[in-house]
Amino acid sequence: MRLLMLGGTEFAGRAVVEAALGRGWDVTVLNRGRHEPLPGTTALRGDRTAPDGLAALAGGEWDVVVDTWSRAPRAVRDAARLLRDRAERYVYVSTCSVYAWAPPAGYTEDAPLVEGAAADAEQTEYPQDKRGGELAVLDAFGADRSLLVRAGLILGPYENIGRLPWWLTRIARGGPVLAPGPRDLPLQYVDVRDLADWILDAAGAGLSGPYNLLSPQGHATMGELLDACVSATGADAELRWTDPDAVLAAGIEPWTQLPVWVPPGTDMHDALHAADVSRAVGAGLRCRPVTETVADTWAWLKSIGGTAPQRPDRPPVGLDPTVEAKVLADADGVPGTTP
Repeated sequence: MRLLMLGGTEFAGRAVVEAALGRGWDVTVLNRGRHEPLPGTTALRGDRTAPDGLAALAGGEWDVVVDTWSRAPRAVRDAARLLRDRAERYVYVSTCSVYAWAPPAGYTEDAPLVEGAAADAEQTEYPQDKRGGELAVLDAFGADRSLLVRAGLILGPYENIGRLPWWLTRIARGGPVLAPGPRDLPLQYVDVRDLADWILDAAGAGLSGPYNLLSPQGHATMGELLDACVSATGADAELRWTDPDAVLAAGIEPWTQLPVWVPPGTDMHDALHAADVSRAVGAGLRCRPVTETVADTWAWLKSIGGTAPQRPDRPPVGLDPTVEAKVLADADGVPGTTP
């Protein structure tokens, strides 16, 4: 199989490239050259935001194109139009954020979508940009040759958003750790390597259309995730499970200040951790245990000195230690100290 990866040196794109190379595929990567291409790939240089930024793609044919673009949809439009007669299938890694807010628990791929998206738009809001990217692919390749991978929370090695790396580094510091409850809160996410394997399997099988790409709800719980972080780091950390109301009363923002976590029984939890993924599971999605995802992410994090890369277009995540200390102290009824 001949793969053209648009991007391919960071997180999801890198995982797709590694998986394809592992299968013996012929892999071409187009990117700006900010990072070294993986050995074994054909590296092309191009900036999709610049005039003539796709000139390196003037020739060549591929069986599948994979695109993770998440800014101005016109960049997807330009690439898809250029490649529609020279590629068999276009895989666009989209997001469950394309569904109109707030999708109910158990929402499928048929749920209503955000309004205001356009294939030729400049960068606006993340949901509209991703839906615009979907529309661009559909316009150029048609529904039968387009695969729309609506991912949710993605975790694993090379993460450049900071969610799991933040939990790992926080727990590695040890001491009392604010653990937002309940322990049995069901989570949905996908390991980036499972995402990559599914994309390649689906492309090879000629699948098309939209797929919610996440683990089945409850594949892991908040307790299992944080327990896995304690185990992987070997830290002397004490998880202090705290009622969701107490967390929110302290002004702590779910998802951003306490990554991954959103309170149960809320629109956010329904949207982020309660999608129907039966279509993807039926099409072969397999999800590795949370312990493996956490352990491998920690091993990678240690190998690069403990500081994860950060995408410049995404805000940093995590809780200020002084805020954490105050909440824990208030729960104990003693003056706060920084952990």
